[in-house]
Amino acid sequence: MASVDAYGDVQNLYSATQRVGPTPPETPWAIYLTGADRTYELLCFDHDAKTAGAAAAAARDAEVTAGILSRAGLEPVVCASGPGGGRHVWAALAESVDPETVAGLARLIRHLCPTLDLSPLTNPAAGCVRPPGAPHRAGGVSEVITGSVGALTAPTGTAAQVRAAAEHAAQLVEAAEPAHVPTARRPLPVDKHQHRYLAGPRRPLPRASAAALEEDAAMGDASAVLWRILIGAAASRWRYEDVAALVDRPGMAHVRTERSRGTRVPRTPAQAAERLSHHWNRAVQWVAANPRRESEDDPTFDERAGAIAAHVRTIQQRADASAGRWATPAGPTDRRVLDALCVLALQGLSASVEADIRRLGLLAGIGRETARTGLLRLAAEGWIAQHSPAEGTHAARWTIGPSTAIHSTPPEGRSQVDTRAPRTHTGAAERTALLAELTARTTDAAHDAFTPGALGHHAGNLYARSTPHPQSAAALAQLTGASLARTLRTLDRLVDAGVLLVDTHGWRRPRRDRRAPAATRYGTGGRLASRARTYRLERDLWTWWQAEQAWMRSPRRAPAQRRAGHGQLALIPSDETTSYGAHPRRGGRADYRAARALLLEDNQQPDPLQAQHPTRAAAVTAA
Repeated sequence: MASVDAYGDVQNLYSATQRVGPTPPETPWAIYLTGADRTYELLCFDHDAKTAGAAAAAARDAEVTAGILSRAGLEPVVCASGPGGGRHVWAALAESVDPETVAGLARLIRHLCPTLDLSPLTNPAAGCVRPPGAPHRAGGVSEVITGSVGALTAPTGTAAQVRAAAEHAAQLVEAAEPAHVPTARRPLPVDKHQHRYLAGPRRPLPRASAAALEEDAAMGDASAVLWRILIGAAASRWRYEDVAALVDRPGMAHVRTERSRGTRVPRTPAQAAERLSHHWNRAVQWVAANPRRESEDDPTFDERAGAIAAHVRTIQQRADASAGRWATPAGPTDRRVLDALCVLALQGLSASVEADIRRLGLLAGIGRETARTGLLRLAAEGWIAQHSPAEGTHAARWTIGPSTAIHSTPPEGRSQVDTRAPRTHTGAAERTALLAELTARTTDAAHDAFTPGALGHHAGNLYARSTPHPQSAAALAQLTGASLARTLRTLDRLVDAGVLLVDTHGWRRPRRDRRAPAATRYGTGGRLASRARTYRLERDLWTWWQAEQAWMRSPRRAPAQRRAGHGQLALIPSDETTSYGAHPRRGGRADYRAARALLLEDNQQPDPLQAQHPTRAAAVTAA
């Protein structure tokens, strides 16, 4: 039952427990979703709505959730939870379902439906929801919109149907085009029309992409079908013209048409070309940053992906529970370093990742020295551990969550019967959803507007946890670990800069991203791009010198032969030649100034150090 304060006001806190008799209470009450064994007998997907705009999103998300359940054979019952526009989507089970399966289904649907509150479906001990007919603290009761209460009082749902719903949700997650596409680690080749592609021999389309080509995309989510085709084509080393030749196939409906008032209308040829070019370049960049491993080629991929997703999720939950750790002076940047390492772990399917401080700095939107000291602090506190130090051109390897073991393969040879529930094939989708969440968070925080001298790192972390829907200051303070007073001060600065908007319902993001104008006003526009150029130059200089040292230590087969210089091609390449060529020398010693000038000339860019710090640049050159 809902608690009542000293003034008689009903709170959104269900702490008093009693067995309900024939006459229900007059105050709001809720029922547990699990039985005494902590397995789920009821499912309820709670789609919250705080504002009129959020109410429309909650209604839309409830429709998507009900569709996923219906497709699996379950009987969803959709209720209007109260006067605010929230929705509850119920399903009753004749067979109880383990908490892990239910939590996985909830996380996947949350990725598709952002209004979903995960709490009831991820807390088997205390998860509870107001059933149909229960009063709301703001007035009214929970009323059935679609479905029948009989489906809840006479349950027919099975565990197999819940697993089927989870696998269908996983397919939708994998097919959805991500909001944030990470930048590839290396520049991608382009064709004569400036369309990106991945080098390598062309292969047949994966089965999922080939099937999507023949799918009637106009009858469903056409953009998701197109994305499924394009990422398969990019991973198979197709070119833009290969995909453009298939534009008349049913699955390419999103290229040919656009939705208008419930129907699809044709695009002009120019619009179609622009759409395909846009989505193709995003798909190539996505595959380059997230190498695909098709299940038919690697049957263990789904299980390994699920294992690393569970490992990273455990670390993130531990970090969220230690919110005060990230409110220290160095806390905001340390949390960014931890999140960046988690992104790399998800991308590489390994808890041990090779990460140099420059790469981490660029991912997190901080300087390399800040990244270095952050790594040392996290290691000292047990969040990470150094697996191996840096050597030559290889960066140090770091293991995230070293005290937590990853279990992906069950032990064999046991005499006992394996009583675990059948495994759902949702590991790859759970990894995709978690990777998208962390990538969006790190990308949103890593901006010129959130560098020192502008709004700062804490403001960036706060912005990264905001949404287009209003949130209270208390909720945002809890997400960042900062005090309410500090959170309010930071929110005021974000509002003054135009980065966030505030109204009576709370703080939210504007429809148009206003971070770039804010950075311009603070004079920090282009800072991260300049830093990226500097780090790329430093990395190339180091790699060139390491290649030169390797050449000096290698045995000479033809001592009198003159090596090709920088930018020159050897007629007969050998193990002694590198793509950099001979390192510039002056008086028999390495000439770093000339090497720097040659690399800058190759990239056709001014010296970033000279542009930002002319005095420091002169000192470095002299040294």
